Amino acid sequence: MTAEETFLIAGAGLAGAKAAETLRDEGFAGRVVLIGAEEERPCERPPLSKEYLRGEVGRDKVHVHDEGFYAERGIELRLGRTAVSLDRSTSELVLADGERLRYDRLLLATGAEPRRLAVPGGELDGVHYLRSVRDSDALRERLEHGGALVVVGAGWIGAEVAASARQLGLDVTVVEPCSVPLEGVLGAELGAVYRDIHLDHGVRLLLGTGVAAFEGDGAVERVRTSEGRTIDCDLVVVGVGVRPRTELAEQAGLAVADGILVDEHLRTSVPGVF
Repeated sequence: MTAEETFLIAGAGLAGAKAAETLRDEGFAGRVVLIGAEEERPCERPPLSKEYLRGEVGRDKVHVHDEGFYAERGIELRLGRTAVSLDRSTSELVLADGERLRYDRLLLATGAEPRRLAVPGGELDGVHYLRSVRDSDALRERLEHGGALVVVGAGWIGAEVAASARQLGLDVTVVEPCSVPLEGVLGAELGAVYRDIHLDHGVRLLLGTGVAAFEGDGAVERVRTSEGRTIDCDLVVVGVGVRPRTELAEQAGLAVADGILVDEHLRTSVPGVF
């Protein structure tokens, strides 16, 4: 690639931010544009369920780079901008506001989004999902009021939120269909270690059961399990995994199968798109 060429990156998360950094480190002198739907500059997501959620660190500890990094490296950072379509005939990325950005190379780093729990009451106030800084801020504000929290799902998000909430003094119940926390990623033996740690810290675990509904008058007040049991609560956090954001790729006709298909060099089925 030459200094006259443009490399667009759609998705200003960790992958997009590090890709932009690497392009400059590897000597690319052309135009680099990093586009993100969130208003926040690129962040590391793990602290959002741990020390940032607990209020132990500020925003400066979750950003991938400090504030001046992108300008210093000549990286155009477009925040609060959503890419809605890809015009392959003109090699242009179309943004929600109608702006069209031409590219010579395009990296799709659109990541994933939380899976929504399709049960009655899912729209009630107090039912939270955790993905962004804004999500973490909203959840922390609720946790600061104390009370009873139900966490749905004992994967990484659920386990970490449960631990953080207990450290903040909340009454925490975790509802999980598997036999132990993190069973899907760590297996039953290591999952049992995490089960015992949570129990030792006062987390109530309802394992081997799912959620049938969230109940309440405008705001969540109870969780009803698939076994018919009810748990009173003041708020809920749902952490039941993520799904890849493939809409942009699908619209453009890229090969997709539960994610964007690529070769060993991360090239998609469309030339110039990675």
